[in-house]
Amino acid sequence: MDKLMELVQKAKETHCLTKDELVELLKNDEINDAIYKAADEVREEYRGNEVLLRGLIEFTNICKRNCMYCGLRRDNKNIERYRLSEEEILDFATKAVGYGYKNLVLQGGEDDYFTIDRMSSIIRKIKALGVTLTISIGEKTYEEYKALREAGADRYLLRIETTDEDLYHELDPGMSHAERKRCLKDLKSLGYEVGCGSLVGLPNQTIESIADDLLFFKEIDANMIGIGPFIPNGDTPLADCSGGDFHMSIKVMALTRLLMPGIRITATTAMETLNKNGRVIALESGANVVMPNVTEGDYRRLYALYPGKICINDTPAHCRSCISGKIKSLGRTVSDISNDGSILTIEKN
Repeated sequence: MDKLMELVQKAKETHCLTKDELVELLKNDEINDAIYKAADEVREEYRGNEVLLRGLIEFTNICKRNCMYCGLRRDNKNIERYRLSEEEILDFATKAVGYGYKNLVLQGGEDDYFTIDRMSSIIRKIKALGVTLTISIGEKTYEEYKALREAGADRYLLRIETTDEDLYHELDPGMSHAERKRCLKDLKSLGYEVGCGSLVGLPNQTIESIADDLLFFKEIDANMIGIGPFIPNGDTPLADCSGGDFHMSIKVMALTRLLMPGIRITATTAMETLNKNGRVIALESGANVVMPNVTEGDYRRLYALYPGKICINDTPAHCRSCISGKIKSLGRTVSDISNDGSILTIEKN
């Protein structure tokens, strides 16, 4: 135990651990609380007590990819598909600004209907609302990423999911691990703030590969990280597999904070699917970002990445109020921050 505590202290003070040291911490659960506490202290030191809100618009559940773990996969015939019109997207964005959001996230499957020209038009119109905009629409060419950046996109989310190449190719048929890394490199070179992340608890995933994931986030100098547990979807080939462990997911997230003290880390909704207090626990273990859903109506239910998704029957206004209450109960403030880092609005206790 003393050796493990020394590793936690080393991570807290130096923000550097070797792969072997990460493996030691990942495989020993008796040290979990100390890791969570250290991550929370580092978060407060480097990011303060503000929790950043990102209003999430899930604008299409149509996807050309066939990832084995994802409910939006191309071969899933049991899902009702939808695609928001440009008018609907802008309506949801405008309403989100009215709820107080200054940061929006456009997330969708890899839907070829949304060409670069269409996306550029949508981006320009949303940016005219005076918000910082994150997009998450998968793999594109350098030139396409460049066009989206020139249209005004500020941030891009592209999770690696796993750095284990063999596992990646097994679970993401027809995709290339090298291509995924190329995309992340191109996004960085174009000046995006880049978000990455992983799934924890995938079939055949090892502790060693999870340690590699953590080191990869640091290697690419990611600006944002989202860690989520693998939750089996009944409409995918992995329906009968065991799901990821909540506490392992929290520990991976906390170790990310210790390795990358100034990074933005999302308390993901998947955490709350496994534990009713999941996002609160995440915020107490190193996270400092929450992405409430501002999509309206049945679209929330139909964006079915995994079963048991929370808040599918709530309104955007209720989601904002609910998560704000949880954040304030922790003695933290709810903040909207502009692209240059200046605080635009803060809801104080």
